[in-house]
Amino acid sequence: MLIEINKVSKHYNGSNEVSLDEMSLNLKPGEFVFLVGASGAGKSTLIKLLFREQLPTKGNIFFENKDIATYRKKELLQHRRRIGMVFQDYKLLKQKTVYENVAFALEVLGRSPKEIKRKVSEALEKVGLAERADAFPSELSGGQQQRVGIARAIVKDPVLILADEPTGNLDRDNALQIMQLFEKINQEGTTIVIATHAWDLVDLMQKRVVELEGGKLKRDEQGGYSHE
Repeated sequence: MLIEINKVSKHYNGSNEVSLDEMSLNLKPGEFVFLVGASGAGKSTLIKLLFREQLPTKGNIFFENKDIATYRKKELLQHRRRIGMVFQDYKLLKQKTVYENVAFALEVLGRSPKEIKRKVSEALEKVGLAERADAFPSELSGGQQQRVGIARAIVKDPVLILADEPTGNLDRDNALQIMQLFEKINQEGTTIVIATHAWDLVDLMQKRVVELEGGKLKRDEQGGYSHE
């Protein structure tokens, strides 16, 4: 099992407000999972817990059989290196080119210039932006900026990609292309978890759907889900 979430609850600021409530969920390597639910259902909280940006109030999250709450600093860094993050607002460095934005993900890991050049070129080719390597984010469309974000996530060969509303700022055509790109990456073996409100795309993609409601697991089913 890649991820085991065991009766996890998350409370914020010591309040009675519950973002996740006794949630249990397992993810196998190579799965493609959509997290769906209304705003405040707990989707973004779960993404943050998996990245270990936050810790559960109660319960345990195991990543490859290791409780991520017990990580020492070096283990935490290693955990985050194995996860690619994709955001709704792209989070690109405006003063850096497309190439430099993607390369930065490897530079902070201390990779050699030769390896960086090879892997960045491969990542940009994969997302269809090889010819825009020297462009700045301001010169790109929203769909292209999100492709840069995806290239930055995959360049370090993650075992897991976490995406929080990755199509939230895109029109439907661009959103569909981004989802198809995630599908292609998944087919190469990377586990994908996407939190989204895009019900039409979720149903079109026909993947595993995990629905949250009020911090609880409402449903977990394969093959898409038509929102009622």
